[in-house]
Amino acid sequence: MAPRVLVSDKLSPTAVQIFKDRGVEVDYLPDLGKDKDKLLEVIGQYDGLAIRSATKVTEKIIDAATNLKVIGRAGIGVDNVDIPAASRKGIIVMNTPFGNSITTAEHAIAMMFAVARQMPAADASTQAGKWEKNRFMGVEITGKVLGVIGCGNIGSIVASRGVGLRMKVIGFDPFLSEERARELGIEKVELEDLFKRADFITLHTPLTDKTKNIIDAKAIATMKKGVRIINCARGGLIVEQDLADAIKAGKVAGAGIDVFEVEPATDSPLFGLENVVCTPHLGASTTEAQENVALQVAEQMADYLVNGAVSNALNMPSITAEEAPILTPYVKLAEILGSFAGQLTDEPIDAIEILYDGAPGTMNTRALSAAAIAGLLKAQVQTINMVSAPLMAKERGIAVTEVRRDKSGVFDGYVMVTVKTKKQTRSVAGTTFSDGKPRFIQIKGINMEADVGRYMLYTANKDVPGVIGQLGTAFGKAGINIANFHLGRDEQGGSAIAIIYLDGPLSEEFLEEIRGLNAIGQAKMLTFDV
Repeated sequence: MAPRVLVSDKLSPTAVQIFKDRGVEVDYLPDLGKDKDKLLEVIGQYDGLAIRSATKVTEKIIDAATNLKVIGRAGIGVDNVDIPAASRKGIIVMNTPFGNSITTAEHAIAMMFAVARQMPAADASTQAGKWEKNRFMGVEITGKVLGVIGCGNIGSIVASRGVGLRMKVIGFDPFLSEERARELGIEKVELEDLFKRADFITLHTPLTDKTKNIIDAKAIATMKKGVRIINCARGGLIVEQDLADAIKAGKVAGAGIDVFEVEPATDSPLFGLENVVCTPHLGASTTEAQENVALQVAEQMADYLVNGAVSNALNMPSITAEEAPILTPYVKLAEILGSFAGQLTDEPIDAIEILYDGAPGTMNTRALSAAAIAGLLKAQVQTINMVSAPLMAKERGIAVTEVRRDKSGVFDGYVMVTVKTKKQTRSVAGTTFSDGKPRFIQIKGINMEADVGRYMLYTANKDVPGVIGQLGTAFGKAGINIANFHLGRDEQGGSAIAIIYLDGPLSEEFLEEIRGLNAIGQAKMLTFDV
């Protein structure tokens, strides 16, 4: 029986034809995604679901999708898909990470011009029969300092356009290397420096716990008087009320806002301010971009449903059906090792070395390395996947090296991920046993056999008496249960580490308390998708 796909949002007719040409049955119902009750009623009939942003694929929808194998999002953002719920049911979630990059970058540049010259307000005034030439005094772009927050795929395009406009471009990105910055022709700076120096600030970073409210009243207070701010990335990066207050006070000269914390945005403190340009999330809205992402998602979904090929999957490695049974446990291991190193690394990464000892070295190490890189960068780029990870590392100037060697220890094989920054080199190694579950076997050169938990506190300390007691006392006073505990050290009186397994994440306040304990050199909350 031919696989069957539901297209529940508006997609190009050419994309629908791609499904048909590949032997996939298609129901094109572009308004169905807005009717969650009807979608819930029919979703069990389909093997694939092709969507844009209107369809909300909730856990309830996924539970009813008894035959669903793949969800394809035409675009990069997957905020409307419950990926953990899909993963639990074995449903692959795909996106199209690069189809609309140029379009979004161009929108940010267009917004910058519109804000600099007050074009929308001037247009409205002129069409109202007024001739307020003296009212709309703009500023030149040339020679101004453009601060780019987030220098990944879209941010780097914006940066290059800024250089072409003869702007002085400075960029902040935790993963931007000096070499990559030189290639782009920009100056790499810290965030605080960017805030102080930029005449225009444009955001191109995902919304994470680290980036949420990255621009608030405190940040704005450090900026130049007359700064102009552009956000075509994600709502929630800016505290809208704080920005509105700063505009009214004259601190911020203007803003171009394409995304809002609550969408559709029917009300915002930014609405009605003359020197603010607002658009309804149009970053990817060009004919070319819409066509590109629609065709790409149709090809990806058809390839998977017909041939079993996986590409641009957010919750599944890009591997063939033949490789899957053997490779999948090591793919998961590599991703976890990368994630471990990534969550512990705050400074820019210069290089990654991935060592395959024994059995893993005979496998498709390209997929394993992609998984390790994706895990490493996921702390900053949540939508990253195994296909986009190597390119994203290259864009950031991160050198990736693979080393294979014959079995050298007691394990049939293991993987070691080593991350190098200007300040330090950090490594973590792991293996899989017969149950297929990943396990840590070495951290920072210290041997330690430990399972992977969903919530783990990692601590590094001096090997002195009393550390375990201090930790236990602190957890006891806070009423926090310790599920399990693993320890390791390199030598008596040397360096020691601990992994504490928890039932849930710790608050930042409690983490600061742990970091304040005697002999504790580092304490980091780690979270893994297990």
